[in-house]
Amino acid sequence: MSIKFNRVIAAVAATTLAVGVLGLATVAEAKTTKPINKTVHVFLSADTNIQVLWEQKLIPAFVAANPGYKVDVVLDLHGAHDAQTTAKITAASITKKDPGYDVLDGGFVPNLGDSALLVKPTSKLIPNLKDVPSTLIDQGHDGGIPYRGSSVLLAYNSSKVTSVPKTFDDLVTWIKANPGKFTYNTPASGGSGKSFVTTAVDKFTPAADRAKMAADYVPELETNWAQGFDLLASLNPYVYQKGVYPTGNAAILNLLSSGEIWMAPVWSDQFNTGLDNGTIPNTIKSAQITSPSMTGGAAFLGIPKASPRQAAAAKLVDFVLSPAGQEIIATQMNGYPVIDLAKVSPTTRGKFIDADIPHLRAPLFSTMGTDLANQWATKVPGK
Repeated sequence: MSIKFNRVIAAVAATTLAVGVLGLATVAEAKTTKPINKTVHVFLSADTNIQVLWEQKLIPAFVAANPGYKVDVVLDLHGAHDAQTTAKITAASITKKDPGYDVLDGGFVPNLGDSALLVKPTSKLIPNLKDVPSTLIDQGHDGGIPYRGSSVLLAYNSSKVTSVPKTFDDLVTWIKANPGKFTYNTPASGGSGKSFVTTAVDKFTPAADRAKMAADYVPELETNWAQGFDLLASLNPYVYQKGVYPTGNAAILNLLSSGEIWMAPVWSDQFNTGLDNGTIPNTIKSAQITSPSMTGGAAFLGIPKASPRQAAAAKLVDFVLSPAGQEIIATQMNGYPVIDLAKVSPTTRGKFIDADIPHLRAPLFSTMGTDLANQWATKVPGK
């Protein structure tokens, strides 16, 4: 083979290599500049008021502020299928497949954070996170993002109740003295009923054990609940219709508003919203009991690690934590803002100035709460 021909071969090879490298660079550049998928799938494990908040308020405001984005919602009413949802998110992470959800809103979110199934929130990913107290972020268990707060209150008909209970013991005395005029929803169907049941068992639970049950799943400590369940079972004859426990938080508000009952535990946000829109009469007032108080705190969002749309999900969450998003939560459902109150309007600031969310009495860890609801169902109704 001639030297000249060898040079031609070398030149062709060099040209081919250069084209190949250029092609690879072009492909790499194309992958780098791939546009963000602007569709976000939100999963709610909640009551219908949270569905209304997202579908009618938060999402329209977000889309208006961010043209081109699309957000849809799936509701699991009262979190009836939390175990299946957790299994689905876990399986998607293991198989590296799309779980179908990009933002999760539910009580099980901190559990997923504990299992390293959620994207760790940072102010780089979610800039408005910088305005959320670190104590609230820590309660999210390495993945949960606090976005609103609420607490459970004792609602009562002021035209019927002249002496409002101040402690849990006072409340038990009142229930027995006013048969048929008190009830709570089943703990599996809503947080207000679960909070009342939690408060009853907490009365007999050592503080150190209770702290562990708020932070982790420690089923060996559930033996502390026996006295509380016995107390609740003893109240059956004095509860509405001698032991009727409605399904859902809203059902309790309906019974209060109609005058069927005179007293019940209620969520602060649902209760205050009902007062604002007139569905709850202004004769229905609220108070908080002590020794122990009922529970409250933040609700959490989570972004699954397996989601292929994390950037769009983070943008939505960032909007929810913005002053505009927090104003929507405060005005539309009376949710406590989780950001610095200096960032919200003077009206909202004045309304929630005394809401110390980081220091409300924490609910049970999610799986502990599930156990509580399941055990209540076998140990209280009809006993």
